Amino acid sequence: MVVENASERYHCNECGNEVIVLEAGGSTLVCCGKDMERIT
Repeated sequence: MVVENASERYHCNECGNEVIVLEAGGSTLVCCGKDMERIT
C-alpha cells in the first residue's frame, strides 16, 4: 500500500510494530519483509 498522506498510521501483522507517517514519500512501508497495513 502506497503512503499518500502524513499522519497515516500503519501496523505490522508479523511483529506488531506501529508507525505514524511524518512525511509521505509515495512509497510502501515494509516490516518483517511484508507490506505494512494501514490502520483506519
